[in-house]
Amino acid sequence: MAQTFRGRRIVAVVAISMTGLVGCGESAVQPAVPDKQLTETIPPAMEHASIPGAIVGVWQDGAEPYVQAFGVGDTATGDPMAPDLFMRIGSLTKTFTTTAVLQLVDQGKVGLDDPIDRYVPDVPNGDLITIRQLAAMRSGLPDYSEVVIPALPSQPQRQWTPQELLEISFSRPPLFAPGTEFDYSNTNTALLGLVVEKVSGQPLNEYIDESITRPEDLGHTSVPTDAALPSPHAHGYTKTTDGETVDATDWNPSWGFGAGNMISTLDDLSVWVRDLATGTLLSPATQREREQFQPAPSEGTGSLYGLGVEYQNGWIGHNGNIAGYQTYAYYLPSEGKTVVMLVNTNADPLGVWNFFSEIVKIVSPDHPWPAPPS
Repeated sequence: MAQTFRGRRIVAVVAISMTGLVGCGESAVQPAVPDKQLTETIPPAMEHASIPGAIVGVWQDGAEPYVQAFGVGDTATGDPMAPDLFMRIGSLTKTFTTTAVLQLVDQGKVGLDDPIDRYVPDVPNGDLITIRQLAAMRSGLPDYSEVVIPALPSQPQRQWTPQELLEISFSRPPLFAPGTEFDYSNTNTALLGLVVEKVSGQPLNEYIDESITRPEDLGHTSVPTDAALPSPHAHGYTKTTDGETVDATDWNPSWGFGAGNMISTLDDLSVWVRDLATGTLLSPATQREREQFQPAPSEGTGSLYGLGVEYQNGWIGHNGNIAGYQTYAYYLPSEGKTVVMLVNTNADPLGVWNFFSEIVKIVSPDHPWPAPPS
């Protein structure tokens, strides 16, 4: 990534909010954040983290939003990033899948303390592992992606089935007794995706479209059924185990079934993460269940995890990491602020974590981003 990125001038592409053009002086809408400071901080921070392109948005009630794109969306052509580009959002998919399950809980079709073997057969400890434990990442089931992800460069177009993914996980012994520890595992949310399919009678992508993205008016958010990214989109870059930076834009995301395969845009995520944090699609009782946050040390210093959602020093949301792309989307209830960041590389996840920390430091000095996990 450094070879391609070094020497490339970072260009900021500004999306001007119409509210910022109405009025002037005391009646003008004030910015949500120190936009000049953000705009000056982001390019050098990107260069330090070897990020080709970034899209950043900050929203607050009663304030003019900050929406800008920086750098390039294609290192081969130099085409600039733009605020409306489609991106893969990785594990933010988990927020949609767990919301789908919680909707079924509200409908009385699923119980949070039901064992998974009521819905999916042959799960190790399936009579003990509950829907709640799967959503909270406390099942003890090994993560199939530890096997799948290293093999992606050699078979980037493979179409995985959920059953193939689960077979990888189930071939290994459980890590701990259900409910006793936290371990972030894509296996958990893949299983929840199968629960949604069994109970609703619909493919997961159709359920999410019908019951979540359409009601939320998220017209640019989807669960793909193949490797295609809608246009316009940014190219995404990853690094292979031998250190080579490659274009992973068209790698098949099917291995992320229910856990990491979705596509979205900055604007859609700004709506989604606030509604996720405030429980728009759930009953108040079920939202309270979602917010039973427990320690999640692998997700950052002092991090907490609820049912498919993180709590990071007051920020509620999730981040995503998939070949070529990383996304952070969080809402801060105490200040009514939303921040979304999308970048077109996952070559250096720690570098991206620190890059987001620089943004949050400016957006909310009183609620800094936590230190990364050790």
